[in-house]
Amino acid sequence: MTANPHREALFTHLLQDFDRILTAFPLPELTGQRVFVTGGSGFIGFWLLLACHWLNERGAGIRLTLLSRNPDVFLAKHPEFRARPWLEWVRGDIKSYRWPEGSFDCFIHAAADTSPLSAKSPQLFDDIVVGTHHVIEHAAAASAGRLLLISSGAIYGEQPETLPHMAEDFPGQTLALAPEDYYGRGKRAMESDARDAATNKNIEVVIARCFSFVGFGLPGHLAISQFIADALAHDSLRINGDGRVVRSYLHAADLAVWLLALLGRGQAGQAYNIGSPDPLSLLEVANLVRDTLSPTSRIEVLNRQGNAAPRQRYVPDIRRIEQQLRVNCWTPLENAIHSMAVAQQLEQQAANGTKLNTPKNLP
Repeated sequence: MTANPHREALFTHLLQDFDRILTAFPLPELTGQRVFVTGGSGFIGFWLLLACHWLNERGAGIRLTLLSRNPDVFLAKHPEFRARPWLEWVRGDIKSYRWPEGSFDCFIHAAADTSPLSAKSPQLFDDIVVGTHHVIEHAAAASAGRLLLISSGAIYGEQPETLPHMAEDFPGQTLALAPEDYYGRGKRAMESDARDAATNKNIEVVIARCFSFVGFGLPGHLAISQFIADALAHDSLRINGDGRVVRSYLHAADLAVWLLALLGRGQAGQAYNIGSPDPLSLLEVANLVRDTLSPTSRIEVLNRQGNAAPRQRYVPDIRRIEQQLRVNCWTPLENAIHSMAVAQQLEQQAANGTKLNTPKNLP
């Protein structure tokens, strides 16, 4: 553990979610597993690390090997994971990294650049497809029995406004996506390659189609991240569009446990939606963030043109994973918002070197 009291407080705060969830929802299937993870230094990877740390502190004996272009950057930001005996790093690019020696029980392939700049680049499609092929070849060479593929709800295309929730068999996934939707098309191709691997390389493939989330480390360009930042600064919460875009949000701790449950228990060859089924317009999200964190702040609907979201409605049907794995949306959205805000304040105290205080200005 780092000697920085701010970091210790942040780490303890984040692990509290797993005290609540994993105590009631244990994952014995993962005990003693050796797992190779791509995308381990991203948002999803960070929360998977937290969950595995919690499990290992209680004797799970999970060993992780994470791929990263620059592990030093991640460890400088998150020193809590330095010198963990159960954690190893492989430095390299998803398309060309050198395979480490030894076998692995399973793989989690979560690597994908989701930044706004990359989403507009044709290179993103190539990175996803070539990277997935390289990972599959590695998994086969490493005698891995299972591969959890982190895909996206973007593969479905545009959700009709009259369709409350998109199920895994939504027919839109067979229709052509926009030529500039390099992310969605890349994820479709990735799923196809993984299914081929299941047939040709004797690997059990489970697919997680992720939707929208909230939690510490969420990229700052996303709307709910911006709302929380505005509320913590006691600024007006600004909505660039008209506020009618509809999303739903699952807490990152719930997300991590769902993914680990899929790794251990998911049905081979099956795809599962990952997210909350509770829809909210962005205006409703802004109101909830404001009411939770800064009740005196104003909300400004800017109605700017040219800022339309690529998907006007983005809400999953999660009955398949609920029924098969018995998972739940354990964390109410207002609790998830509050948890993310507290974590950001603790991180800010650590960065500024200020006196450690219980985060204030939160109801």
